[in-house]
Amino acid sequence: MKSTMSALVPRLVFVALALFATQPALGASYPDRPVKMIIPWAAGGDTDVIKRVVANAMEKQLGQPMVVANITGASGTRGAAEARKSPADGYTIYSTHDYIHTTYYTGVSDVSYRDFEPVCLATSTPAIFVVYGKSKWKTMKELLADAKKRPEEIKIGATLGSTSHFFPAMIANAAKVKFKYVSYEGTAPRMTALMGGHIDGGETNLTQVDKEKSGLLKFLAIATPKRHPEVPNLPTLKELGIDVLYAVNRGIVAPKGTPEAALAKLEDACSKALKDPSVTAAMKKHGTDVEFLGRKAYAEFLRNNDKENAELAQALGYKRK
Repeated sequence: MKSTMSALVPRLVFVALALFATQPALGASYPDRPVKMIIPWAAGGDTDVIKRVVANAMEKQLGQPMVVANITGASGTRGAAEARKSPADGYTIYSTHDYIHTTYYTGVSDVSYRDFEPVCLATSTPAIFVVYGKSKWKTMKELLADAKKRPEEIKIGATLGSTSHFFPAMIANAAKVKFKYVSYEGTAPRMTALMGGHIDGGETNLTQVDKEKSGLLKFLAIATPKRHPEVPNLPTLKELGIDVLYAVNRGIVAPKGTPEAALAKLEDACSKALKDPSVTAAMKKHGTDVEFLGRKAYAEFLRNNDKENAELAQALGYKRK
């Protein structure tokens, strides 16, 4: 038996090597079928609208369909968990933004940016503090003065643990006031509630300019270093004495261990897609700036953003267990 096995082992090794040699290299064949992009928010929300534009443009570069899957729930963390456990073969990518840090450091999720391979940063969307169009407040100062008189009575819509929660919480912390937070899963239901007067205010962006002009919403301040050319009459938080700068930065990552060849092709597709004039025009329409960073630069961006959000969470009273 021993001599038979000794003769058989080299033959098995030869067969295995022969089979491996017949398989096409991933770099040459990838992608040879559709690529799924997991979006952890509901259809029609900001991230969904923005990333579908990016996905369509990347699809042209990859030569294969980009299939968007909205996997919602638990403040966006259900989609994150699904993406983390997906096969690391280049055929599942994940649409993320700063919430991956905020939900981790508030204890909402155990999913971290470290669970993924960076592909690219795609866009950056400045945050705006908005209130119901028929609210009594005409300025941010009026709202904050009222909040000081009525702690935890002004209702702010937010996806708890996410960016829409952190942004108003940062304002409240800087202004030494307390808001009452009402939880919504994603932007679309939150904005519907705000326009219906069911909540008082929250975070939004320039995609809602038309609704602001029609009186359904009222912008009070923007969290940019200087006034934005799209809304030149809207004051910044900084000029109102509130030292808060904030934007939602949206990127693409892949499950840990995704092959280098696949990551390189995805990065290249993202880079070329974001140079498409139609993408730039669409992003402007959605109140968003195109901000491409490749894998190396995006990895550094994620590290720095994670550190900043960890410090913010601690300042806001959250302790990661």
